[in-house]
Amino acid sequence: MKSRLLFALYFLSLAVDLVLIGPHLDWRMLPAALVAWYAADLVSGMVHMYMDYRPSIPGTGMREMYFWEGDRSTPEFRALQADVFARISTFERVVYDFKRHHPNPDLLGKRSVWHLMKEPVFLVTLPISLALNVVFWLVPTPGWLIFGFVVLLLGASMAQVFHAALHRDDVGIGFRAMRRLGLLMTPSAHQIHHDSLAVDFSIINGWSNPVVNLCVTFLLRKGVLRTEGLEPT
Repeated sequence: MKSRLLFALYFLSLAVDLVLIGPHLDWRMLPAALVAWYAADLVSGMVHMYMDYRPSIPGTGMREMYFWEGDRSTPEFRALQADVFARISTFERVVYDFKRHHPNPDLLGKRSVWHLMKEPVFLVTLPISLALNVVFWLVPTPGWLIFGFVVLLLGASMAQVFHAALHRDDVGIGFRAMRRLGLLMTPSAHQIHHDSLAVDFSIINGWSNPVVNLCVTFLLRKGVLRTEGLEPT
């Protein structure tokens, strides 16, 4: 029930922003939306890069859970998982999920939309959206700028949904149409990341991959990112 209320609050918050735009369309909304869609892709790539390479906390049992070779539906594994998750924060669970996704990419495609949106919405985009409601209410803001922020927040909130769709065959007609328009990336384009784990971290449309790749190359060269972080220690 709590999750449903928070999701309802989030979408209501976005609706408030759209109401503040008013009934008048502005040609600048289109370029604002495209810039925002690029920004959302850039955010997805930078977050993905950080999560992939961020070292896990040693001694928590994440390594044992990650390299578990038996049946993961057994009481033994479930007990281990419950013990590990009780020791780590929600953020560390998200970090683990990013790493676990690499050897088992199809797992992500089995998650529900609401599960995939839960952490980004509750922890990040909902607070930002509510804060922007106040700003837009108090400060006269061009409609095209408000619309751009709405697109940015939606893109950031749904990044993992788009990511999961890259690992699922039964995507809807809307996703297929967006791929044809280049607004969403294709599974073959995303496979480049899985083949190397060193390039193409962006997971919405890939527009920002050239920028993200430069960042990854630089940070790896400087030793800020280390390949040991790709798996739990």
